[in-house]
Amino acid sequence: MATLIDGRAVAEKVYAELRGEIAGMKSRGITPGLAVVLVGDNPASRAYVRSKDKMCRDLGLHSVKLELPASTTQEELIKRVDELNRDAAIHGILVQSPPPKQIDEAAIVRALDPRKDVDGFHPANVAKLAMGDESGFVPCTPLGCLRLLREAAVELSGADVVVLGRSMIVGKPMALLLMNKGVDATVTVAHSRTRNLPEVTRRADVIIAAIGRPHFVKSDHVREGAVVIDVGINRVNDPTSERGYKLVGDVDFDAVSKKASAITPVPGGVGPMTIAMLMANTIKACRAVTS
Repeated sequence: MATLIDGRAVAEKVYAELRGEIAGMKSRGITPGLAVVLVGDNPASRAYVRSKDKMCRDLGLHSVKLELPASTTQEELIKRVDELNRDAAIHGILVQSPPPKQIDEAAIVRALDPRKDVDGFHPANVAKLAMGDESGFVPCTPLGCLRLLREAAVELSGADVVVLGRSMIVGKPMALLLMNKGVDATVTVAHSRTRNLPEVTRRADVIIAAIGRPHFVKSDHVREGAVVIDVGINRVNDPTSERGYKLVGDVDFDAVSKKASAITPVPGGVGPMTIAMLMANTIKACRAVTS
């Protein structure tokens, strides 16, 4: 069986590091601040916002949770974002995705001050990532994946990595991050329309699955000894569960874990790292304007 890469344990290590830096900032009268904006009442988004707010408070950050009605207009939301851009007590801003259909999400991202864009989606931060400029912000999930690989002592320099998925949230920034100097992986970006996909993924030393389909990656996609990072979080029906469903990844864990050398579980793998990296980006944003 593969070694389990424990995202919860690595996230706790990140928080321990951050607590020391936060204590140093507070000793100088500085409190990092994060504002999370939620438009509408999507249950999954609401739960995610609650968890971010709770972690902020656990770490002793200044936390603002702005909950707006689903009827909020584009102009109203941009006005609130602009207020947060100008608020000196706020160092990081995150507008929870997905917003209601009347909101142009790309326009909201562009309205953010890129120095406060701790989600890393502003075009200025995407450009910095592509250029290898470390002053920008990297999206939290790819950043978390990289930290997991490093904590698991996976040799990435020259490694053949297949990123399965091409979204701006995970796939594209993940590929850029892995290609940058200092990581130096050889990266293939594949997706559901890639021809002969199992042949492509079987060449990989590392597979990062972010395709959004439950149990999509099967045993025949993976070579013996590969490392597998499962970004997917999918709900599937489970009559035996109290909730009537269970969470599974994009990887068929039971089958793939018999071939992989190391693998992340779902839940408990990449998920905890996303929030940990959001906190790390917030501290970085505060550091940039106060050091």
